[in-house]
Formats: sequence, structure tokens, C-alpha cells
Amino acid sequence: MNWHRRAGGGGAIDLVMHLADVDFRTAVAWLEQHMAVGHVAVGETTTDGTASKRSVSEGQARKLRLPVPNDRMLRRVRAYLTGRRHLPGRLLEPLVESGKLYADNRGNAVFLLVAGKANRPVGAELRGTGNRVWRGMAPGTHKDSGYFWIAARGCGKIVLCESAIDSISCFKIHPNRICISTSGARSNPRWLRGLLGRGYEIHCGFDADGPGDAAAREMIALHPAIQRLRPPAHDWNDALAGI
Repeated sequence: MNWHRRAGGGGAIDLVMHLADVDFRTAVAWLEQHMAVGHVAVGETTTDGTASKRSVSEGQARKLRLPVPNDRMLRRVRAYLTGRRHLPGRLLEPLVESGKLYADNRGNAVFLLVAGKANRPVGAELRGTGNRVWRGMAPGTHKDSGYFWIAARGCGKIVLCESAIDSISCFKIHPNRICISTSGARSNPRWLRGLLGRGYEIHCGFDADGPGDAAAREMIALHPAIQRLRPPAHDWNDALAGI
């Protein structure tokens, strides 16, 4: 998302097209060459042999493929989250026990996005736990169908955060709130209107930076009942680390 131009919201192909100022076919070729993702373009092709934009959009609606849990890597994930991200173990263990947080074969932390009272998985945020900063989403994630959340019983106030780690950090600071990850600074996820309709008091807790402030302003313009709750540091995890 380029907040200066108010453009974006697409996937990897759109990002390469925007940053490199290239056409669709060139962006696909670049991804295949540099990202080791195999054949990017799927589905139909146009008459000139190039992959169609429509076919990739359909391909993005593919079936959810969650990473396979690997309990042997949990120690690494716990060490990363408690040591480097300063998250209390007492908050992590209920998430692990419920299956909303687990480790995959590569030692990534997997945070499930869930929907409904049954907490049906609809996607996952992935966070690398090695020296290289890395984050991503599970293939086939449907971010508008659900979200990662953490809360105590009987909460009526919600804080929207940009990531699962930020939502856990925010909950440590504000234990009387429901803290939800929007999986990025998204100003109008489809599930947001439903929460407003259920009478929750909602605050936008996006990062205290240009993109976070811009997304918050846009969200409040669309939904005036929402209030801004700016983190006291760059983000909620930074705020937690400074306590």
C-alpha cells in the first residue's frame, strides 16, 4: 500500500509493478526469477500468451494451506517471542494450548486468523524467528473473513493493531481490551462493520508513523464511531519493550 498515492492493496505482482514501474508480465517474470516461488501466473492466458490479470485474481482465491505444526520447534518460537519480543509466557501459553499460536517446520511463529464462535481458521500470520526479519501470510489466507485476537472475558472495548505480535503486546498493556490484528494497516476490513454493529467501542491502535496515521484517519473517516489510540512508541511491541 502506497499511502502517499492512496494506491495498493494487491499482492506481490502488484507490488513489483508499482515499485519497478513495469508491466504485469515483467513483474511475474521477476518474481519467478528472484523469489524462487515457482510458476507465479496461473489459470488462463490472453491471446498473446501473457498471463491475464483475471486469472491471477482467481488464483489468489485458492484454498487455504496452513503450515504444518512442528512441536519440536516450539521452544525456538517461545524463546523468540519472550526474549526478543518481550511477550509474557503466561499470555502465550493459552494461545499455544488453543492452537491459535504454533511453530511450523521452519521455526516460524504461526498466528491463526479465525472466524466465528468456533474459531474456524481462515488464514495465518507468519513471523520468522531467526536473525533475518521476515513476515508473511499463509497461502490462501482470507484476511477479510477473520482475524487473530486475544482477550479476557467480558471485554467490550476493542483495539485494532497491525500484527498479531502487536495485539498481544497491546493486551499486556491494556488487559481490559480485546486486541485484534488487522494483518497490516488496513483501513476498512470487511468484518469491521459487523463489530461496530454489535456495539463494541473500537479504537484504532495502528503504528505511530505515517502509514499508520494515514490508515487510522481513513478508517475514522469511514467509521466515525472509531477513535484513535496511538501507541506511546512506534508500535505496541516497542511500547511493551520500553516498560
